[in-house]
Amino acid sequence: MQTSPDRHEYPAHWEADVVLRDGGTARIRPITVDDAERLVSFYEQVSDESKYYRFFAPYPRLSAKDVHRFTHHDFVDRVGLAATVGGEFIATVRYDRIGADGTPASAPADEAEVAFLVQDAHQGRGVASALLEHIGAVARERGIRRFAAEVLPANTKMIKVFTDAGYTQKRSFEDGVVRLEFDLEPTDRSLAVQYAREHRAEARSVQRLLAPGSVAVIGAGRTPGGVGRSVLDNIRDAGYRGRLHAVNKALPEGQKELDGVPAYRSVRDIDGPVDLAVVAVPAEHVHEVVTECGEHGVQGLVVVSAGYADSGTEGRERQRALVRHARTYGMRIIGPNAFGVINTSPRVRLNASLAPETPRPGRIGLFAQSGAIGIALLSRLHRRGGGVTGVTGVSTFVSSGNRADVSGNDLLQYWYEDPDTDVVLMYLESIGNPRKFARLARRTAAAKPLVVVQGARHGAAPQGHAVRTTRLPHAIVSALLRQAGVIRVDTITDLVDAGLLLARQPLPDGPRVAILGNSESLGLLTYDACLAEGLRPQPPLDLTTAASAADFHAALSRALADDSADAVVVTAIPAVGEGSVADAALAEALRSAAAAAPAKPVLVVHVELGGLAEALSAAASTAPQTVADNPPQNSPDAPRAASHPAPAEEPPEGTHLIPAYPAAERAVRALAQAVTYAQWRRDAADPGRVPEYEDIDEKGTATLIDGLLARGKGFTLGTEETCDLLGHYGIHVHRALPAPTPDAAAEAARGLGYPVALKATAPHLRHRADLGGVRLDLLDEDQLRRAYAELTEQFGAPDELRPVVQRMAPRGVDVVVRAVIDPAAGAVLSFGLAGAASQLLGDTAHRLIPVTDKEATSLVRSIRTAPLLFGWRGSAPADTRALEELLLRVSRLVDDHPEVVAVTLEPVVVASHGLSVLGASVRLAPPPARDDLGPRTLPAY
Repeated sequence: MQTSPDRHEYPAHWEADVVLRDGGTARIRPITVDDAERLVSFYEQVSDESKYYRFFAPYPRLSAKDVHRFTHHDFVDRVGLAATVGGEFIATVRYDRIGADGTPASAPADEAEVAFLVQDAHQGRGVASALLEHIGAVARERGIRRFAAEVLPANTKMIKVFTDAGYTQKRSFEDGVVRLEFDLEPTDRSLAVQYAREHRAEARSVQRLLAPGSVAVIGAGRTPGGVGRSVLDNIRDAGYRGRLHAVNKALPEGQKELDGVPAYRSVRDIDGPVDLAVVAVPAEHVHEVVTECGEHGVQGLVVVSAGYADSGTEGRERQRALVRHARTYGMRIIGPNAFGVINTSPRVRLNASLAPETPRPGRIGLFAQSGAIGIALLSRLHRRGGGVTGVTGVSTFVSSGNRADVSGNDLLQYWYEDPDTDVVLMYLESIGNPRKFARLARRTAAAKPLVVVQGARHGAAPQGHAVRTTRLPHAIVSALLRQAGVIRVDTITDLVDAGLLLARQPLPDGPRVAILGNSESLGLLTYDACLAEGLRPQPPLDLTTAASAADFHAALSRALADDSADAVVVTAIPAVGEGSVADAALAEALRSAAAAAPAKPVLVVHVELGGLAEALSAAASTAPQTVADNPPQNSPDAPRAASHPAPAEEPPEGTHLIPAYPAAERAVRALAQAVTYAQWRRDAADPGRVPEYEDIDEKGTATLIDGLLARGKGFTLGTEETCDLLGHYGIHVHRALPAPTPDAAAEAARGLGYPVALKATAPHLRHRADLGGVRLDLLDEDQLRRAYAELTEQFGAPDELRPVVQRMAPRGVDVVVRAVIDPAAGAVLSFGLAGAASQLLGDTAHRLIPVTDKEATSLVRSIRTAPLLFGWRGSAPADTRALEELLLRVSRLVDDHPEVVAVTLEPVVVASHGLSVLGASVRLAPPPARDDLGPRTLPAY
C-alpha cells in the first residue's frame, strides 16, 4: 500500500498501535501519497468549527494543492502522521521544519511548526495527546529539538493538549493568536504525564473487557457440549447482569433462541451494541468473525480458539495477523488460546470462561497465562475459600493464553485502582516487558500486595509467547522484582497461601511471632519453621490438650495485647471424641479474640481438623443466593433459576477472617512473605536519594566517551582508558604495570614502591589466587625476582601468564561490583564477595539503576555472606560506608552515560578504613533503545 516519498524510504518503525483514553485502540502511521482519498474523506467529516480552528479562516474543503501538500512528505523536514480506526483517518498531525525567520528550512535548523486536526466524533478520546507523543519522538529522531504551534485563543482543547504534555514551554500572544513553543526533550513531568495517560487508557481498556454491558458468544453450539456452548452456559448460569447473545452461522432460518438465549447467525444481526465477543470458532474462521465484530462496533474480544502461536511458525504469523486485524477496528484481545475471564462483582456476574463454576466473590485479582494453571488456581481458591480457610474469594480472573495483546501489565494497570481488589496473584510464564512490569509492579505494590509465581524459569517461554530477549539470569530478574515490591514465590501452593493471608489480615509490624496452641510438638515445629524463615519466634505457649475454647480465647487475647509480638500463630489439634460443636466454639473464640485486636495478623495451623476449618470459614459467606434473586436482563419476566447457586457474598469490608493452614511450614512461609513485604512498604515510603558528588565530571566524561566511541561501535577499553574514565567519577583504580621480564617487574616495583604484589592476568588465572597465580606482600626486589621465577616455572612463560606488578593495598574483604545494561530489564547494579561466594554459591545481590543511598545500604547487607563485612568472629569490620559510596558512584556513571554498557570492578578490597579497586574493566557501546522514554505504544508480538 505504501509507496516511497520524495527523499526517504517509508519509515515503517513509526507505525504503532496505541490505547486511547476510553480504552479503545487506534493505529498511528505516516501519511503517504496513497492516502489522498482517505484525507479528503476525513476532512469532509470534520466540523466547520474545527476547520476554522485549524486554518484560522473558513475552509470548507481541501484544494488539490492542499491534498498534495498534506500527503507528500520527505519524512525529514516535512512529516505527517495519521491516527486510524478501521483503516480510516480519525486525526492527523504534521510538522514542517522552519528556520530562525519562520520560513521552511532543512537541517541543521532544529525547530518545526506543528498542527493537529481531530475528527469531532473522536475528540475527547486522547487522540491528539497520543499523536503529540509520537510526532515528538519522530521529530527528535530527525534532529528537531523544539516545536512551535499557533492556536486561536478559543481553541481551548488544543491549547490544553500542549500545556498538559509536561514539556518546558514558552507562551506568547500576538495578532490575536497564542504562540506556544516547547522543547521536545523528555522531562520528569512529561514522562509522569505520559505514564499517567498510559495507566488510565490501559486500565480503561481492561475494564471494558471485564465489565461489559453486553456479550456475544460466537461459535455457541446448537447442542450442549463444545467450547462455545460451554462458555455460553457458564455466562448464563452465573447470572450475568447484562445482555447475552448466542451467535452461530449454522443456525436454521427462523431459530431465534438457543436454550433461552437470543440467538443469531451473525453478530451483525444483533440489534444494539455488543461490548464483548467471546470467539470460539476454528482458527481459520476467526478473521471473518473479527471483521464482523469490528464493523458492528464490538469493543473487545476473548479468543478461546487455539491454533495460533501455540501451533508453530504458521500459527505465529496467524496470531500476528489476528492482533493487527483486531486493532484496526480499535478492539483489544484476550488470547488467543485463552481460558476466559471472570468478574464476580454483583453488578456484573460474568463467567466468560471454561470454568463450570464461578468462584466465590472476594478481594483477590487473579491472572494466569496458562489455562491449566488457571483451573488449578481457581480450584484451590474455591476449596480454601469455602472448605479450609474461608478467607476470601476472587474479584476478577483473567487467563490470557498466548497473551498476544492484553498482558499482565494491562491487568496491573486495572487492578491498581480497582476498589474491589485488595491482593493481586499472578502466574507468569514470560514477562514481555520487564522494565515496564517492574515499574508497574512497584506502583501497585505500594498500594496492595502483588504475589507472583513464574513458570518456565529454567527454559524457554511457552511456544505461544513472543517475548523480548534478556541476558539476565532468572535469579537476577527475580531479585529485581523483589526490589520492586513483588512477593516472589516458587509454587502455586505458596501463591494461594500468601494471597489468602494478605487478602484479609493486616500486615505485621515486624518479625516477632507469638506461638500458642494445644500441641507442644506442633508448636515446636512452628517455632523451627519461624527460625528457618528468618522470623523471631517466642517460645511456644503450650495450652495442653485439655485447653477449652475459653482458654484459647484468653491466650490469644494476651498474645495480641503483648507489645513484644507482631503476629500470632495458633496451633490446634482435634480433641478426641469432640465434634462440630467444639470446633465451632473454638473458631468463635479465636475470631472474637482477633476481632478485639485487629492490628495484628493471626494464623491457624490445624492438623486434620476439618470441622475447625469449616467453622473458621463460616463468616466468609452469607446465606447462598440463587440467580433468581437477581435476574439477568435477558429474563425480564419470570426468570429461570440457574443450575448453580450464585456465589456466596464476601464478608463486610474490614472483616479480618482467620486463614488456616494444614502445615506449620506453609503458614510460616506465608507469614514471612507478609513480613518482608510490610518492611518493603515501610522502606518504599522513604526510598532515599541519589547523592551528588562534587568531584564527578559528567561533562568531561561525556566528551571522553564520544571520542572513544568514534573508534567503533562496541569494545572494551584498555587499562589506561578504563582508569581515566572511572577517575572522572571519583573511582580510582590501583595501577597495575606490565612485567614481561623480571627486570621489567623490578623497575615497575621501584616506581610503585614496596611492598608489591605479582599477579598473572591470563584468563585462566585472573582473579584465581587459589590456583597460585598471585604472590602478595613482596617486600623487596629479591623476593619479587624469586616469586617471578616460581610463577613462570609453575605456570609457563611470561607471554602466557601476562604478569603485572601492583602496589599492595591494605588487607580487607575482597568484593566484586558489576553494572550491566540489559535491553529488556534496563541497567542493573550487582554486588557480592569475590571468589567462591559469588561464583560458586551465587551469593550476589542486585538493584536497578539509579540506586539511592538507602538502596546501596540494603544492597551491601542483602547477601548471605554480609557478616564478613561487619566483624564476623572478631575480625575488623570493613568500611561499608566507603563501599556504599563506590556502589553509588558506579550507579551514577551508568545512569548518566548509557553508553557505558558494562562495568566490572574486581577485586575491590574493603579495609577497615577505605577501599582499593585493584582491577577494572569498562565496555562502551551505543546505548540500547529505551522504549520507556518514547511514546506510548502497544507491543507488537
